[in-house]
Amino acid sequence: MSRVGKEPITVPKGVTVTISDENLVTVKGPKGTLSQQVQSDFTIKQQDDHLVIERPSNAKPHKAKHGLYRSLVNNLVVGVTEGYEKVLEIVGTGYRAQVEGNKLTVNAGYSHPVVFEAPDGITFETPNATTIVVKGINKQVVGNLAADIRAVRKPEPYLGKGIRYRGEHIRRKEGKAGK
Repeated sequence: MSRVGKEPITVPKGVTVTISDENLVTVKGPKGTLSQQVQSDFTIKQQDDHLVIERPSNAKPHKAKHGLYRSLVNNLVVGVTEGYEKVLEIVGTGYRAQVEGNKLTVNAGYSHPVVFEAPDGITFETPNATTIVVKGINKQVVGNLAADIRAVRKPEPYLGKGIRYRGEHIRRKEGKAGK
């Protein structure tokens, strides 16, 4: 069995899970509602406060997707209870970010500011001018949006300037004088 796939998913109090006939899993919690389509071959069983996803056979395609579907459904449960956030740090002289309503404006050394509009369910925060916090209940959307913001100015290896995730280590190179 898949080590990830065989783990049961704990459903906390205040969260309701509904499973349709077409294996559409809908999770409703204090922060919102999310849904995920699971392949129709897989069986989803709800037992008290646990969800168990079982695969129909040990065929390679089923084994490959068993852990995937378990993780996707678990991400729904975590998203509607706790939510997800990604923290980005801006390093560089004159680089900064600011939030106006649901728009994030990033000045990263270009002749123009780069503006991001928050999709539904996503919020931006800037505790200071060099920190961006992307929050939301959908892990995939939060991660993709944070990656798009980071792609505006990736950290470069010589001076380390750019936009990076909090805790990300940038391998530094020596310049011309480092011979």
